[in-house]
Amino acid sequence: MINREENPDFLNAFLDYSTTILNKSPNSIKEYNYDLAMFFKFIKMHFHLTKETNLKEIHINDMTIDTIKKIKIDDIHAFLAYLTTTYHSKPATRARKISTIRIFFHYLCQDASSKFLLDHNPALNLKTPKKDKRLPKYLSLDDSKKLLNAASDEENRNCERDFAITTLFLNCGMRLSELVNINLKDIDFGECKLNVIGKGNKERTIYLNNACMKALSDYLSVRPKQGVKQDKKYSDKALFLSERRERISNRTVQYIIHKELTKAGLDSSKYSVHKLRHTAATLMYQYGQVDIRALQELLGHESIATTEIYTHVNNDQIRRAVERNPLANL
Repeated sequence: MINREENPDFLNAFLDYSTTILNKSPNSIKEYNYDLAMFFKFIKMHFHLTKETNLKEIHINDMTIDTIKKIKIDDIHAFLAYLTTTYHSKPATRARKISTIRIFFHYLCQDASSKFLLDHNPALNLKTPKKDKRLPKYLSLDDSKKLLNAASDEENRNCERDFAITTLFLNCGMRLSELVNINLKDIDFGECKLNVIGKGNKERTIYLNNACMKALSDYLSVRPKQGVKQDKKYSDKALFLSERRERISNRTVQYIIHKELTKAGLDSSKYSVHKLRHTAATLMYQYGQVDIRALQELLGHESIATTEIYTHVNNDQIRRAVERNPLANL
């Protein structure tokens, strides 16, 4: 939850612009607020506008647009260096903050309707750090089956719900936020598909296979119909409900997957909800011979470069390639 009273006016104006004009999702707005608040706290410290050295104790609601006008690209570089040395931030984390800072200054310099208009953009030539190229961690096919078996344990009073959640993750590769926000009306049982809202408030269609359809049908047969809360989360419309009969939370889903991983004998510190997304994508590419463009559409990636991390080959594939060399048996 964003506390707007803790923000300066120009930050709240940017968040409003991002919501209404850029059509950014609530999660994106929270990230923008977090990233920029951290940046402004550093700027106050960097410009000696406060004697406080603990970022958490620095307030920014008294910050003025005149301070923002003094920021140069060197000051942004100093912030990124501070993140690296103090917080050991990874390139991906710094890249996200750079993206936020770019969008913020572009708004201040380009939006004629803004009363906080700047005459120069210090982030114009800001470069993105090179990210480490690491293969995504994912469950093998056998481990995926173990996880599904753990999820179907009938001793769990919520086994139908938890099994359906795990089945959707492993078969559809959806994000955590996408799953918890599914509403009943989003599912088209006749066409075996559902609509989800992904990053940037972009809607996309996910087609459901037999396993997903059966898991959803089994869950809906036991999903509570009475006493479901009518609240700001629109729990009465939600597909997945908690035991409190309200829309299931991110944290609850994360706990469910953690518990299932442990029960399946898998390393719950190595795998997570997001790793199940990696698993679904990898299994579809390795076993389903899915075209990378189709995989990009399914996962909701804006760039094909993001999807390409799933096109890695494993050692067995390399071994088979060598063995199939026409010169292998000469």
